[in-house]
Formats: sequence, C-alpha cells, structure tokens
Amino acid sequence: MTPELHPPGDKSITHRALLIGAMAHGTSTVEHPLTALDARSMAGALRRLGAEVSPLRGDAVRVRGVGRRFREPGRALHLGNSGTAVRLLLGAVAGCDITVRLTGDASLRRRPMRRVTEPLRTMGLTILDAHNDGLPVTVRGGALTDFRYTSPVASAQLKSALLLAGLSGRVAVTVTEPFRSRDHTERLLRALGIDVAVRGTTVTLDHEGAIPSFSTRVPGDPSSAAFLIGAAALTRRPVRVRGVGLNPLRIEYLGILTRMGVTITANQQDEWLGEPVGTLTVGSGELRGTEVAAGEIPGVIDEIPLLAVLAARAEGETVFRGAGELRVKESDRLALIARNLRTIGTEAEVVGDDLVVRGAQKPLHGVVETGWDHRIAMAFAVLGAARGVRVQLSERESPAVSYPTFFADLSHTLGHD
Repeated sequence: MTPELHPPGDKSITHRALLIGAMAHGTSTVEHPLTALDARSMAGALRRLGAEVSPLRGDAVRVRGVGRRFREPGRALHLGNSGTAVRLLLGAVAGCDITVRLTGDASLRRRPMRRVTEPLRTMGLTILDAHNDGLPVTVRGGALTDFRYTSPVASAQLKSALLLAGLSGRVAVTVTEPFRSRDHTERLLRALGIDVAVRGTTVTLDHEGAIPSFSTRVPGDPSSAAFLIGAAALTRRPVRVRGVGLNPLRIEYLGILTRMGVTITANQQDEWLGEPVGTLTVGSGELRGTEVAAGEIPGVIDEIPLLAVLAARAEGETVFRGAGELRVKESDRLALIARNLRTIGTEAEVVGDDLVVRGAQKPLHGVVETGWDHRIAMAFAVLGAARGVRVQLSERESPAVSYPTFFADLSHTLGHD
C-alpha cells in the first residue's frame, strides 16, 4: 500500500495569515496552522503588539486584530530563529507610531537585515539603533511616503515587508524584482479584496481601506513535503502527499526532480484563500544529474539542501548556478552543504556562487555538522536513508523549527512504522 502523508501547515502562509489577521478588523480563524517554533515566535510577538492570538497547539488558531493600530510592546520582541517573522514585522510596524526592538537567537542575530531596513528607512521608518547589519534593531514607525523600489535580489521576505509597510502606512508601494519570488502575500491580500496588481516581476499595492477579517485553512507545506518526496526518490518507494500547497512558485523543485528522473504527478483539488491545494503522487526512477539555472534558484531556495543530497546519489554532475543567497540563510548553507558532502565522501565544491555536486553510488559515512539549521539536518537525515549511506547528525532538535514531526514522518515514508 502506498504510504499517505500529510505535511504540517505551510510556514510562509502561517506567518502571513497570523500577521494580516492581527492587522485586520475583527476575528480571523486560521485552520491547520504550523505550530512549530517559528510560528510560535510570530504569535508571541503579535500578542506583545496588542493582538489576541489563541494558543498554537490545536487544529485552529483565532486572531483578534487591532486594525493596524499596533501598541508599543514595552520590551524587545524575541523572534527565535525566524528571519521571516522579523522581516515581515519590520514592514508591518513601519506605519505605526510606536517604537519596537526586535531580536532573536544567535543564528538569527547573524542574518542580514539591511536589505529590508534600508528601503523601509527610505519610506520613512526611523532606525534608532542597529547592530551592524543584523539584530538587535530598534525602529520607530510613523508617517510613510509612496515608494517605488527596484530590488537587486528576488526575495519574498523583502517584497512582503515593503507591501506590508504600504498596508500599514496606507501608502502606495511598487516593487520590481529581477525574478519572481514567492507570492503568498499578494495572493492572500488579493483574496481579501485588497488592491494588489501583479505585472511580470512588478507588484503594486495601493489600499487605504480597512483590512477585513477572514477564515482560511493553511495548506500543507510543500517545502516540508520535499524532504519526504526526496526520501521516497532515494529509496524508490512510492508515496502520496495529501493536502499540500500547489502554488506554482513553491513547487518549482518538482520540475528539477523530474529532470533528475523522479516521477511526480500533481492533482489540484481545491483553493484556500488564493492558494491551490491538492495531492502529489511520487513514483520512482534512476536519479541523474542536472543543472539548476540562476533564474530557478529563488523558487527552490529552501529545497536546495535536499536537492544537493539527492545529487550525491545521482549519476553525473549537478550544478546549482548563482546560489549565493544560500550564504545568508539560517547558516551559510552554501558552504555547509559542500563541506558536509565532502566529509561523508561525496565530491562537492563551491565555485564563486555555484554549488557543484558529483554523484556516486559508493558508500558514504561520517558526522554531519548541521549548524543548527533545520533544512541541513533534514536533508542529511534523508540522505542517511539511502542504501550504503550512514550519517550521524550533530543534533536532531533543529527540525522542530519548521517540522516538529519530521523524524516520525520520515520513518513512515520509509515504511518503518
């Protein structure tokens, strides 16, 4: 019998649903939210800002919004390891006449924030105190101006922060990216009747009215599902993933897996507040190397660790072009992936911003240093399921950031129940 899997709620959508619910008038209901540490960090910050958010421990969470009138939190907002929460909140508070200090754990404090704070400063956000390019940072919101911005990078977090600032400050914002980044913010706002126009890689928001409350269900996270799909591909075990988000900008990794020889079919069955949802069915096939172009990287940025470990067992060479954005994730993923692959016996190197992996079927073994990065830990746990591979993770706690039931679901995928 084909195992059926149900990944946890989408992290990106959970963040946005909680935040926009907190900015809305009335009470919103969000079913199947992610309840992992990152989502709890966002919920805790929104409570400090005056929203009422029920505990993130059941099938649904209720958010009573403040109508874009966040209150001063009184003490620093600690966002744990969640870069998404920090960057989205920077935008959301920009139009509020309050002072907010944001910080996080050691890993988050090392992550760059200037790419978000600088354009927000141009809009009118006051930066009172900043720690170089990272956290902690203290900001003062207030009156903002209309803003047009051409971003040097394709970043959904940056784009969303600017759109949320426009929503918070009731000003018009236009953002143009070099490539299209994930569009969860645009989809959710459009589904709520908020004026958002998308033309190619340019997004414009112009909305001064109220933000309505809403009810929705969060799709299963396709990035979390990718690790289960990868395990099935490595071990040639068919699986079926139900209730997963099928946003085209979130499942671009499926095209790469198909090029690598994995058989996958996607069947959309519903749409929840602008997000397509359905079932992924995964077959088997011989893995082979491929080239991932620079223009594809923004769409698979969270799946590259998984794709890289699959490449270690594929025939031939796999190259990820222009993957420099991996340097500023929860860890320097670009260096960490290559170093760990070499440690266990795979040929891998970083050339400029390119990651090159040469696959082989020889035995692999060794200790993997995760850097407390959840996606590194999950990717190498998946690789450890392959025949002839023995890896020991330096820690197994980090997946709880985004996927608390990862190891149990991986075991189910492999038929170890």
